[in-house]
Amino acid sequence: MPMILGVTGSIATGKSGLCTRLVEKYHVTHGDADKIVHRMFDPGKQGFDNAVAEFGPEIIGEDGMIDRKKIGALVFGNPTNMSRWMRAIGNIEDEMRTTIERWRATLGPNDVAVLEAVNLIEADYSQWCDATWLVAASDEIAKPRLMARNNFNDAEAQQRLDAQRKWQDRAPAADHVFMNDGTYEDFLAEVDRVFEETHRQYLAGTLPKSKWFAWREANPRPATQAR
Repeated sequence: MPMILGVTGSIATGKSGLCTRLVEKYHVTHGDADKIVHRMFDPGKQGFDNAVAEFGPEIIGEDGMIDRKKIGALVFGNPTNMSRWMRAIGNIEDEMRTTIERWRATLGPNDVAVLEAVNLIEADYSQWCDATWLVAASDEIAKPRLMARNNFNDAEAQQRLDAQRKWQDRAPAADHVFMNDGTYEDFLAEVDRVFEETHRQYLAGTLPKSKWFAWREANPRPATQAR
């Protein structure tokens, strides 16, 4: 079966850059959980109707799609609205599992697929992955990246960063932590080294069981989030 990597990290840490490297250099199959979820609330789907019923027609953009920036302003840093949004979308966990099962069934034994997801660890998507990687960066580094990338002002960027989980809390569940505070060249060199070693171990049958499983055993999922 193909190797499945899970990649996570807070906003503006570089996880998308890591995945781009793997796609371009190693030709892995890449799935962005955010984009997978986005398809769940396309017009005509139940998630679209649920979201509009929950938040009102003002969340619809000029293109007829749900405006993600408007939703972001409503849900980031607001647990109540986030819960309302998650209920409206539908069963995201099933969507992620189905995506990974399709990769397992269709890709070759030497192939690799990567699921990129902000909440990979906490939402238990890691249980279907052979390894979990965490990309991290200090707020001092991530904030200007976020402001430049998303055209956010200082307050908007800080709101997004304050809503993120700290990388130190996630590190025990990760099989490797990429600290992306240095040069991009150094970051990519580390990505190459860790990927090649991980894939060698997987093909040889010597890849250790992901640390995520021990982390989840020590940190049971809250009853309100249980499947």
